[in-house]
Amino acid sequence: MAAKVEIYTWSLCPFCWRAKALLREKGVEFTEYCIDGDEQARLQMSQRANGYSSMPQIFIDDRHIGGCDDLYELEALDRLDSLLQSAA
Repeated sequence: MAAKVEIYTWSLCPFCWRAKALLREKGVEFTEYCIDGDEQARLQMSQRANGYSSMPQIFIDDRHIGGCDDLYELEALDRLDSLLQSAA
């Protein structure tokens, strides 16, 4: 079973596009929360992301991964695939 991946985005954010592109390239299904202009949703995301409010914010199995650069760093370190596998 695959890991649960969630990503908070803005529709015009190039970093969001890059993060989603990497996930799609890896064949990962994810839940996207596009929170354009929704300050309440952004506040909830920020609380969940330990105070971070930049976009995107990515979670794998409810673990905060960070943003686009963090996702690509995990990939470069060959650590992303193991996170994307279910911890079942």
